[in-house]
Amino acid sequence: MRTTAAGLRTLWAFSRPHTVIGTAFAVCALYVLATHAAQRQDPALWLLVLAASLAVNVYVVGLNQLTDVEIDRISKPYLPLAAGTLRRGVAVAIVGVSGAGALLLAGLQGRYLFTAIAVIAAIGTGYSVPPVRLKRFPVLAAACIIAARAIVANLGVYLAYSAALTGRAQLPAYVLLMVGFMAGFAAVIALMKDIPDVEGDRRHQVSTLVLTIGPRRTLRLCQAILTAGYAAVIAAGLAGVPDASSLVLIAAHLIALAVLWLTGIRVDGADTDAVRRYYMLIWKLFYAEFVVFPLAVLLA
Repeated sequence: MRTTAAGLRTLWAFSRPHTVIGTAFAVCALYVLATHAAQRQDPALWLLVLAASLAVNVYVVGLNQLTDVEIDRISKPYLPLAAGTLRRGVAVAIVGVSGAGALLLAGLQGRYLFTAIAVIAAIGTGYSVPPVRLKRFPVLAAACIIAARAIVANLGVYLAYSAALTGRAQLPAYVLLMVGFMAGFAAVIALMKDIPDVEGDRRHQVSTLVLTIGPRRTLRLCQAILTAGYAAVIAAGLAGVPDASSLVLIAAHLIALAVLWLTGIRVDGADTDAVRRYYMLIWKLFYAEFVVFPLAVLLA
């Protein structure tokens, strides 16, 4: 790494920024929800949870890159290891320190966070590392991402906040709604990320749904899953979610649904660049949920 700035850019790229941003949004949103319910703040708690969550995020994505260098040279040649801008030994050190640091910080906080971080780390390890390497199997690969990013992370972090702030862990209806919706979102992310990677996966015999049904059908399936998810939240808003604004839930998800289709209706699943841009839009819609749900609760 020739300069400090170049080194920092390389480390930032290695951390997979879109996942780091998603993790940060989730930790902050859940803190807002938990402190609103508890009617008290604890910035030190938030910082500890944020640090542990970001560390395990880096561990998981870094480990995946360490085990996917050959595939990434075809599908993601811009990644630091694939591009040769980050030495393997340095990457191994980053992953090791991140994993150990995440567990240490979570252990300092309490059992809910430690359990969540440990489970996420275990899922990430099983997803990437031979001989298990669950990413070889489409259903199990998607299940790993759904479990880690949508269910374990969100429930574990909220329960950690709730227990620390109130003395007992509770899950309001709006948190359960958010987690359920995010599970569908995570499924879409798990499926869509494979569309631009189809050539690398084919050459290295990594089985994915895209290779089975094709990129166009996979793209439309992802849009259908998200549409169903948005419709479910809108329906929940119409029925009424305790302590959450129906107006915010309905209006925000109608807008998100419109964005999903207005930008996606002409995307060709076989156009790798177009799908990659659309995939990053999906991540932005994912981030938006961590603004919408706290806003719905605060304005209730």
